[in-house]
This record gives sequence, C-alpha cells and structure tokens, in this order.
Amino acid sequence: MKITDLKPEIVWKFFHEVTQVPRPSKKEEKIIKYLEGFAEQYNVLIKKDEAGNILMFKPATPGYEKLPTVILQSHMDMVCEKNSDKEFDFDNDPIETVVDGDWLRANGTTLGADNGIGMAAELAILASDDIEHGPIECLFTVDEETGLTGAKALEKGFMNGEILLNLDSEDEGELFIGCAGGKDTQASFTYEPVAAPEEMLYFKITVSGLNGGHSGGDIHKGLGNANKLLVRYLYLLMDEDMPFALATIDGGNLRNAIAREANAVIGLQPSDKEKARVLLNTFAADVENELKHADPNVKLTMESADRPATAIDAVTTLKVILSMHACPHGVIAMSHDIEGLVETSTNLASVKMKEGNTIVIGTSQRSSINSSKLAIANTVKACFEMAGADVTQGDGYPGWTPNPNSQILKVAEASYERLFGKKAKIMAIHAGLECGLFLEKYPYLDMISFGPTLQDVHSPAEKILIPTVELWWQHLLETLKSIPAK
Repeated sequence: MKITDLKPEIVWKFFHEVTQVPRPSKKEEKIIKYLEGFAEQYNVLIKKDEAGNILMFKPATPGYEKLPTVILQSHMDMVCEKNSDKEFDFDNDPIETVVDGDWLRANGTTLGADNGIGMAAELAILASDDIEHGPIECLFTVDEETGLTGAKALEKGFMNGEILLNLDSEDEGELFIGCAGGKDTQASFTYEPVAAPEEMLYFKITVSGLNGGHSGGDIHKGLGNANKLLVRYLYLLMDEDMPFALATIDGGNLRNAIAREANAVIGLQPSDKEKARVLLNTFAADVENELKHADPNVKLTMESADRPATAIDAVTTLKVILSMHACPHGVIAMSHDIEGLVETSTNLASVKMKEGNTIVIGTSQRSSINSSKLAIANTVKACFEMAGADVTQGDGYPGWTPNPNSQILKVAEASYERLFGKKAKIMAIHAGLECGLFLEKYPYLDMISFGPTLQDVHSPAEKILIPTVELWWQHLLETLKSIPAK
C-alpha cells in the first residue's frame, strides 16, 4: 500500500505533495512556492507577509454565511533529523514515506507529519467543494520549529477571524487548551588549539541507539540524552585519574530535540587504554540498566582513531565537561493544576565545535509558568557562567493560558461526542504552540488545538497512526459546520 491509497484520500493526497517539497526551518522558499502554486491552481485568494507567512481565504458555503470566520492554522517547516547511516539532503530530497501496518513513517528520516498533516487538512478544505463551513482563513506560518519566528512576526490586522483551530497537536481525541512557554540558552567557550600529544593513543567514544524525541512532548519519558551520557563517561575518566586530551566533541542537533547521538575523540596514555575500556564497559552496563525501559537500544562504543593534529586546551576541556555534567536536563517540576502535565523542563540539546575555535552548547527551557521558565533558564545560564562561558538567551515565547470556558472548546467537545459516542479529553501540553503568540496580537481569539496521533516526532522514528487521520478529519469537519452563527 502507498500513501496515496490511504483514506481520506484528499488529505493524504495533499500530505504526499507536502512531503515531496523540501521545507527545513528557515528555508521555506520551496514550500511557499508550492502554496502559491496551489492558490493559483484552485483559484484561492492568497496573501503573504514579509516573514513569509501565508494566508488563504475561502468564503462560506451556501447557508453558512452568518457563521463567524474561522482561522485554520499549521506551520510549514519541519524538523530535519536522520539516522547517521542515511544519505539524505533535506534541502533538496523528497521524504520517502513507508506504510508500515497502521502507521506511516519515513525511511530513515523525520516524516514531517509535524506539521505537514495540518497543512494537508487545510489544503484539502480549500480544494474541496463538498464541505459545509462558514468563512475560512487558512494560515501557514514559517519557522515554528526553531523559534516560532513566523508567529512572532505576524502583524496585527493580517487575519480577521475570531476563532482559531491550531492543527499542530499529536493525540487524536484530545483537545488542547493551553501550552508551555519557552526560552533558549546558549553557552560558548573559546579554546586554544594545542598540538595533540604524540605519545597518546586516540579513540572515538560514541553514544548511539537512543530514540530521541520532542523536548516538550517526550521529556517526561525518561529518554536517554546522548550529550549527558557522553560527558558522564568523560567525567568518570577524570574522576578515575585517567587524564586525556579532548580533540573533538559533537552531539545533538536541534534545540527542541532530545539528543540521540554524541561522540568525542580523546587521547589516552597507553597505560590507561585498558582501564578506560573496562570503565566504558562498566558504565555502558549501568546505562543499559538505567534505560532498559525507555531506551533499550542504547550503545556506547570505543574505537581506535587517527591522531588529530590538534586538541582542545586542558583548561577549556575541564570547563566544558564540568559545566555540561552539572547542567540540568529533563523534568524540573510537574504541574499542580493539571495532573500528569509537566510544568517545567530543560533540554541539553547540542554541543558543537564552530569556527573561531569555539564550542557552542545549545539548551532550551519550557514552563507553563513564566516565572518558572525564567528561573530554570537562569539556572542553566548560571551553570555555564560559573565555568566562564559567554552565555546568551533568546527572547523566548509566551505560554498559552488555558480557558476552560472557551466557546469553540464546547463546540468541539459536543461534535466529538456526537460523532464517536465518547468524550474527548481536555488537555494542556508541555510542548510549545504558536497560540500564545497569536494572543499577543489578537487577544480576542477563541482557540483550541487538536490533531491525529503522532509518535516520536523530531526524530527519525516519527510516525503517524493512519486510522486517526480519518477520525480527526471527521471531527474537524463536524466542528466547522457546528459553530453557531454570530
């Protein structure tokens, strides 16, 4: 079976088209061109702002003219992650989709159902002539995944709708009415390149096999973080009095993804070679035991490497390892208002060697309480400042405070129960959504977020549960036609 054989056909048709268009964050030119071509093909009114956000319009079907205007919203960019053995160019290659039983996944890369499936639903509604609805505006935002910059740049007056349906949630049968806010903290160390000691033997230490995942939606699962595991081992070497030269260190990629892989090239004294290997084996066994439920495929390996020309100076090496080891990662606090909801978390996302002899460590913090978001961001900042790093922080983005009295929530609840004979769950989410930013410019908006079931987003294991797309599509259409007139 192929993706184009799935039902509802019109939604999967447009999702397939979206997957064929490269759309990394901050590189949305090709998907914008696709959307403009779609508008021309289907004779849809379209406008674009300076940031690249797209808004399309569709008038009400006969008999529904008095309904309030509804904004359907999704983001057009995708997280670009791949397995290390997968040859793939996200700037140019189409996603290779695989129907795997009831799931759709990609071949070795992220699928981009986050949030391509939301785009597909909007396009299906715009292209259809047999759906009942009031006036509709379809908003497609840029660069949600690396800073929500499209939503931040949205101008007042760009949209006119009174209700917004965000199509960027990942659990069918759950209606989301709130989300966490977020902030990024980045630390930079400048090192002195020194000649790699000739008397040492060199090895590459690799952490792999982790699931990774969304730093908001999956942070509570206890998944392994490759960056933390790598520096734990390097710290143990120091603690066991086995001095080493750190030549390279690299781990993780995106601020909103839990690091799946990390590696370092180190030099060891020949007399410490076997002790370091035994230590790694012991540490690997400990890690396998710790992660046997959450990340059972974790691997830690040590293999010989060529002697590099240079290494990082000893002082900076110490600062990087100590600060990364001390930097918190994971759930910091659970909500006292909503049972089971993560309130505050932080993600040690990446460590990269950059031009100018710098080592850059990326982190992100989230919380549904603004003061707690600032507190954990400053905790991470202080951790790296104590080690002498140059620390910068982004402006962040606001959370979305739940409104249990939302009128569109009541409509969506009633529509779901009428269709399926059971109640939808009312939820808040720890991941960041653009809704809080929309409220800053459009404080009158009545909003909910809902979507089909996705798993392992922001990782190459990302997949979408095929039957839930049909359920979500039915619910979306039922909700649109059930909104009361003004």
